[in-house]
Amino acid sequence: MKNDIHPEYHTITVKMTDGTEFQTRTTWGKEGDVMNLDIDPTSHHAWTGGNARLLDTGGRVSKFKKKYEGLGF
Repeated sequence: MKNDIHPEYHTITVKMTDGTEFQTRTTWGKEGDVMNLDIDPTSHHAWTGGNARLLDTGGRVSKFKKKYEGLGF
């Protein structure tokens, strides 16, 4: 491997939505940083099988639906 071309690889803490934490090694952030997850396998409907509602941040979903309302989806 070439020297001095790879990012620093260090340990961070990942905090899940339910408050549990685990340590992992990554190039994200700095040594000792905490990554707070908004979506993870304990809360996302793709893993839990539940019905999650889509958040309309800034009216984007509404704008999309209005733009394509005549296509008959």
